[in-house]
Amino acid sequence: MIKQLFSNHKLFALLYFSMLLIDILVKLNLPPFPFRLFSKPFILLLLLVYYIFNKTGNNKRKQLWMFLALISFFVGDLLIINNTNLIFVSISLFVFSLGKIFFCLKFSHRKEYRISRLIPLAVLLFCYIIFFTALLLNDLKSFFIPALITFFLTLLMFQLAYLRKDVFNKESYFYVLFGVFSYSICEGMMAIKTFKFDLQFQDFFIMFLYGLGLYFVVFGIINEKEDEHKLLEKQEV
Repeated sequence: MIKQLFSNHKLFALLYFSMLLIDILVKLNLPPFPFRLFSKPFILLLLLVYYIFNKTGNNKRKQLWMFLALISFFVGDLLIINNTNLIFVSISLFVFSLGKIFFCLKFSHRKEYRISRLIPLAVLLFCYIIFFTALLLNDLKSFFIPALITFFLTLLMFQLAYLRKDVFNKESYFYVLFGVFSYSICEGMMAIKTFKFDLQFQDFFIMFLYGLGLYFVVFGIINEKEDEHKLLEKQEV
């Protein structure tokens, strides 16, 4: 029964987004403690089990990076529930940054790519950095360096997801890229909400984009093909 639940992609998607909706409703309508301690952890736990049941390839190191990334986000989720405690917020930023590093290690590969492919993305990422730096510079204060690091890691994650093109199939490539893009928007909205001003329907969109982004990252990774992994393994020898 459990294996069928996590092996059937449509059934799992229904379960996952139902749990995500429940967590959003809890966040919007109930106090964080103790209610979100019961609703929030299920999001990452479901993704973690989903990945374990459906992972592809025999590269144990790459699988470990993915596993550690999801564990890091799980721990970060628990810590950020108490977002009024600066110590918990600081530790959660560190743990989320670790998770991004593990995602970067999972996305990375040694296949050659054209530098010209990076130019349009580099321009967009540069504009992204300039926009948020100008918007939040005077408000970050002691969080300036941690925020800069976490934004940099998000952009690095986006770049490495972008460079998966022609290495993995189109479905896997676009799912992962869309997932990282959704997460980037969520993180930007969270930064504006925390350090600048409130946004319309911010709590709903932040939680939804966060859950959506991580789901598509995992879904894209498990859609990698066995022959793609074998080809990469030969190139990395």
